Amino acid sequence: MRPSNLLIIMSDEHSKKILGCYGNPLVKTPSLDRLAAQGALFSAAYCTSPVCIPARASFAVGKYIHQIGYWDNADPYDGQTPSWHHTLRARGHRVDAIGKLHFRSTADDNGFTNEIIPMHVINGKGDLMGLVRDRLPVRGASFKMAKFAGPGESPYTHYDREISARAQVWLREEAPKHQDKPWVLFVSFVSPHFPLTAPPEHFYYYYEHPDLPAVPKLYARHERPDHSYLKDYRESFTYDDHFKTPDQVRRAIAGYYGLVAFIDEQIGHILRALERGGLAPSTRVMYTSDHGDNLGARGLWGKSTMYEETAGVPLIVAGPDIPQGVVRRAPVNHVDVYPFIMEAVGEDSPAMFDNDHPGVSLFDLAAGAEPKRTVLSEYHGMGSSTGAFMIRHGKYKYVYYVKYPPQLFDLESDPEELRDLGTDPAYADVRRECERLLRALCDPEAVDKRARARQDELMALNGGRAAVIKRGDLGFSPPPGVNPEFC
Repeated sequence: MRPSNLLIIMSDEHSKKILGCYGNPLVKTPSLDRLAAQGALFSAAYCTSPVCIPARASFAVGKYIHQIGYWDNADPYDGQTPSWHHTLRARGHRVDAIGKLHFRSTADDNGFTNEIIPMHVINGKGDLMGLVRDRLPVRGASFKMAKFAGPGESPYTHYDREISARAQVWLREEAPKHQDKPWVLFVSFVSPHFPLTAPPEHFYYYYEHPDLPAVPKLYARHERPDHSYLKDYRESFTYDDHFKTPDQVRRAIAGYYGLVAFIDEQIGHILRALERGGLAPSTRVMYTSDHGDNLGARGLWGKSTMYEETAGVPLIVAGPDIPQGVVRRAPVNHVDVYPFIMEAVGEDSPAMFDNDHPGVSLFDLAAGAEPKRTVLSEYHGMGSSTGAFMIRHGKYKYVYYVKYPPQLFDLESDPEELRDLGTDPAYADVRRECERLLRALCDPEAVDKRARARQDELMALNGGRAAVIKRGDLGFSPPPGVNPEFC
């Protein structure tokens, strides 16, 4: 395997269901579609947690959430657990980041050579209200989902344009200076995370398109699943209460589609800069997102659930030694990125890995390997009163809740997850086997107890339940230079 440079592009909250190369016939994503045609697309890729801070901490460290303990959006990565950026920088590689990191602070050593226009949590604290896991508070900023859906520019689109510009400049001016060892550039956007304000040229294309879905999947109230976990989430994040008309729903969907097209446009600028700078033959490229988005399906908006819309992520790799134009259907996880990064730049000796790194290199998976293993996503954060643990076992997706009944879906016959088999007597044996496989990875009850103990500790340090609720809810984190607005 020849070491080469590596460009990692991450978006925020991009559901793989809204991407052309993943089968969506409406959304226009020519840059990512082209990247997929040049490399390998993983159709069953999952994040380690469907919320920003844990997902990004895990992506950095290459381990599952229960292994590293960054549980929720109030417990950001602080550089204390070694990351791939720490390791590669120590080995002499240039490792720069441009854009959103959502770590604790630039005052921490997060492992990068340079952090360029980084976005971190507010005052090193993040979402303190998410520490409350019982008698869940109503999130005061939920109205922002519906209110800001429409045409225009937002602080996020302005920030993403700057991220794209800085990345293009870096590739043309900084990359040529580092030819002694492969470099890694991590470019991290904030869209299509809401606010669902999309540039007008993108918004109106979808808003006026006759094929834009009139309503999301299972959106009618009588169609929505009534699982207790989903009820908790809906009653805390009351996003849907603020959609009063069908047109508001349409504007939100068009805004999300428009933001996906906008991000694809920014990615296209970066990939062209890579090519025009003569770097494409010596650079591998990865695209993924930290997690997905419900986008109104089942009456849910935002993330925090284990459906394919949210726990599933796009994942594409292309470049030297990666087969072209292949789709790999074996389940993969963001923990598989860590060994891929190390191998891509030639630092894959056994000494570079702890014994408890669970990932399998995407090089092997792209080549067609289908290891017998279970991939995991877990959730311990805002809007939930119980730990949630999802595994893939063959064609089945199993979701275990510490205090609620499980969910089970046959993704082969029911890819849209319309029929929950979690209490169907005919699938009792499947559920028992899935629970056995989950418990081989972790003890859900013990993990849930650890997460709650840490959350209680942080809540006490920040004045207790009443104080963290009074602090309020941001809705979405502000980018650099924008003042936070709590509600």
